[in-house]
Amino acid sequence: MIEVKHLTRAELEAGLQVIRDAPKENGTLELIVRRPDVDRREILSEAELDSQNGLVGDTWNVRSSSRTADGSPHPDMQLNIMNARAARLIAQAPERWQLAGDQLYVDLDLSVGNLPPGTRLAIGSAILEVTAQPHTGCVKFRSRFGDDAFRFVNSPIGRQLNLRGINAKVVQPGVIRTGDAVRKI
Repeated sequence: MIEVKHLTRAELEAGLQVIRDAPKENGTLELIVRRPDVDRREILSEAELDSQNGLVGDTWNVRSSSRTADGSPHPDMQLNIMNARAARLIAQAPERWQLAGDQLYVDLDLSVGNLPPGTRLAIGSAILEVTAQPHTGCVKFRSRFGDDAFRFVNSPIGRQLNLRGINAKVVQPGVIRTGDAVRKI
């Protein structure tokens, strides 16, 4: 087990410029993580995205949501995407990125100004659409990365830059691979 200290708010804020410097139009898919069960993660080099199931083999489609009237999985929350630079800063070690709970980690500016809801992203042969559902972090994120990290990603600047990530849905199924270009279309 790698011992990693939780960064202070000041240490996190010191890393903001690196995150702000992420590519705006064309980035890279740096990590794919499938969640086959609660608290289990599988690092994939290739994955299939499906418009009904999101990331094939992930449990999104069986997880209940407090944001739907009947508790069913929210259709606008199929995929959780996090900025790889933010993950690198917060997690402190590459093998800890997956603890954030997102499926896709991209080197791309995820800010509200750059990727407003409705923006489409091409990755591999798939096309995703950014949704309006906020991605804010949870109790698990706080316990894994600390109170300061939780407050940092949910601060006004954290929300503006979408440091906790964004939600998206699959609009064109396809195959994605680590290292694929991530393009705004």
